[in-house]
Amino acid sequence: MNYQHNFNPTLSDEDIFSQIVKEKDYIGYYNLVFSDTSEYKEYAQSVKQKNIVIIGIGGSTLGTYAIYKFLKHSKNLSKKLYFLETTDPIDIKSKLENIDLNDTLFIVISKSGTTIETVSIFKYIHSLVTCDKNNTLVITESDSKLNEYAKANEIMSFEIPKNVGGRFSVFSAVGLVPLAILGIDIDALLSGAKEMHDSFFNQTQTYERVLKKARFFVEYKNSFNINVVFSYSSRLDGFNKWYIQLWGESLGKIDINSTRQGLTPIGIIGPIDQHSFLQLIVEGRRDKTVTVIKVNDFYNHLKIPDIKLDGLDELNYIDCIEFSVLINKQADATIESINNLGDIPCDVVTIDSVSEKSIASLMYEYELLTSVCAKFMYIDAYDQPGVEAGKIILKQKLKEAKE
Repeated sequence: MNYQHNFNPTLSDEDIFSQIVKEKDYIGYYNLVFSDTSEYKEYAQSVKQKNIVIIGIGGSTLGTYAIYKFLKHSKNLSKKLYFLETTDPIDIKSKLENIDLNDTLFIVISKSGTTIETVSIFKYIHSLVTCDKNNTLVITESDSKLNEYAKANEIMSFEIPKNVGGRFSVFSAVGLVPLAILGIDIDALLSGAKEMHDSFFNQTQTYERVLKKARFFVEYKNSFNINVVFSYSSRLDGFNKWYIQLWGESLGKIDINSTRQGLTPIGIIGPIDQHSFLQLIVEGRRDKTVTVIKVNDFYNHLKIPDIKLDGLDELNYIDCIEFSVLINKQADATIESINNLGDIPCDVVTIDSVSEKSIASLMYEYELLTSVCAKFMYIDAYDQPGVEAGKIILKQKLKEAKE
């Protein structure tokens, strides 16, 4: 009797962990927490320009923006950071109008070195001001066309390892070099990420959280296909954007049985979206999980003043309350209202403080969560064939337009 099958029974936590440990040997993002940052910090100290402009898109910018957005109001940064990501001509022109291009370091980031959006914007910048070794830095793969350009023009470059995908590259030179230039403590960033790394691979708290959450997401993906991150701080707007790319591009795939997989990511900000999207969560279809992210300590004691407003006396109970207390109470009220319904899966992540360590810990754990979900779904988290098809079509259309 001969028997063949392609059944894929639900994997155990032990099976998943074993696969991740094996994957760690050839997927590079896991080990970025052990990076030597001395070269990055040495270069950062040499930068004299007041303005830093990152030219890139997607994984080349979103992680850096997430950390910068989270920390910038808590740090005394002497340099200003700008992002040129879109080919929208109005966006490009309006941003450049506010930048002294003669006092700017341009950081060109592209893993492949041939990203059309990035090269297009770099060409335009080069037409306005000479980009050379004195005002330009390149971050790319070692054998890319962009690195060849940098070498030919004696422009400093840092390498993106081939085994680190763009959306997983924030703890490589992609994120660490620009952030070091700004004066952000990149060693503290790596320390926060390493805590999550060690906790996961030592199979302690992070391991338990990530495996439990990933298993639920995948086993209930046909019922709860939409994953809402509800961040209660405007500082986490950048994190939301980064998470959407990470989740969408990593998990929207065809599995080994030719079945289409994916979990739709949505990122919203509290309390703003309490007045819009929360209605959909509470009374809409039960197809969404909710993760509420809170910040325990904002390092800010701004208070609602004790001012009497005629006709609004019934709201005097808010007087003298700190805004940080108010926003966390708003988050708690949202959490309780969701939990009271009893049929919306909800979890809560509380960040200790506004610090390098906290944001890095959160981001690294989400990278782990993405990888584990992909294993449960029998897909490759690190390719993006759906995106590549569009790039090929675009290239052909642009060539035709030139003819």
